[in-house]
Amino acid sequence: MQHAPVLETDRLILQGHQLSDLDAMVALWTDPNVVRFIGGRPSSREETWARLLRYAGSWSLLGFGFWTFRDRATGAYLGEGGLLQGQRALDPDFGATPEVGWALTPGAQGKGIAGEALGAILGWADAQPMAKMVCMIEPDNAPSIRLANRLGFEEYAQTTYHGARANLYARSRPA
Repeated sequence: MQHAPVLETDRLILQGHQLSDLDAMVALWTDPNVVRFIGGRPSSREETWARLLRYAGSWSLLGFGFWTFRDRATGAYLGEGGLLQGQRALDPDFGATPEVGWALTPGAQGKGIAGEALGAILGWADAQPMAKMVCMIEPDNAPSIRLANRLGFEEYAQTTYHGARANLYARSRPA
């Protein structure tokens, strides 16, 4: 069974989710400021539990998944992100192409944490047999769009997902 590798940056430690992360995840996914551009609706504890199990199972079944983002100095949970295969009902759909996603606690937003974490994740992903990655961002989420563009993602389509507008972006592995 494959587990998430530990990735380190100057300020962060990225590691796989643990059962003990549930309360921090519930706080993240019930915060209206966090979910306003990610579905727009806070998740219940039950839905967050299913998310935690999906994260753990993804590594075992797909060989990739999500990491927690932790402050290197304090160990504080700052958010999470990584690669998923959401099997989303989209047009155009992502198929088996890994999707990049991320979410940060309000206190971690606007500090370059997402860029630092995703830089490490994409570095790891570029060393794997993944030629392409995609992401989906609501068009009003300007900070995430700027970050995706900075990381090499380019918009290729606009669609609707669960009644909300979404822009689709793709990034090919650097040559």
